[in-house]
Amino acid sequence: MISCLIVDDEQSAIDLLKMFIAKTPFLTLAASTTNPLEALGIVQSQPIDLVFLDIHMPQLSGLDFMRLIKGKSRVVLTTAYSEFAVEGFELEVLDYLLKPIAFERFLKAAQKALNVFATPSARWQAPVEEADDYIFVKTENKGKMVKVDFQDIIYIEGMKNYLSINTAEESIVTLLNIKDLEERLPAKSFMRVHKSYIVSLNKIRALDGNQILFKDIKSYVPLGETYRNAFFEALQKKVMSSKK
Repeated sequence: MISCLIVDDEQSAIDLLKMFIAKTPFLTLAASTTNPLEALGIVQSQPIDLVFLDIHMPQLSGLDFMRLIKGKSRVVLTTAYSEFAVEGFELEVLDYLLKPIAFERFLKAAQKALNVFATPSARWQAPVEEADDYIFVKTENKGKMVKVDFQDIIYIEGMKNYLSINTAEESIVTLLNIKDLEERLPAKSFMRVHKSYIVSLNKIRALDGNQILFKDIKSYVPLGETYRNAFFEALQKKVMSSKK
């Protein structure tokens, strides 16, 4: 049996998918919720094979939800908006169902899931990401994305629901979580030094008390007490001192 989770902010949409799942012999409903944040907890706490996921939801979009679960479950997107199909398939969704969803079309998506989960060896594994040195981020301007080279980043500042990615040339504001970006950055070059800041170790010019100064800009970043020991451990190999 393929265990399913339904995530949609409309109860009527959930009820329809519940009915479809009940009519499909190889699917079983593990849970359903109108709250995508609650759904994150469900995926993390129990084995969910397949998520039927709406895109437009308050608090967290379906696409952002997919990025957060990082391939832990396969996803079928359910939405009334076809313009997100390309981005959805870039995130390797199993299928894309446009509302209103007909049972025949639902069965095709279910059959795709059955083909994937037919044998233990066929069960979904998150794709191994190739090493890269840049990312694309969405900006405040709708529809605009900016390429950010890791080598250009000086520091990153978390601002509630947003991040400011700072280079020598510009500050790029994007709707991202600082923890998610931290996990994407190469650990040998970047380090969390404060609950709200990540710095490029290669861009540091000096340390002045609890202030981290940079080569190319006049700004500084505070060094948080919680991160202090780990920060100095990382720098220890580079510290020169007298042998006397």
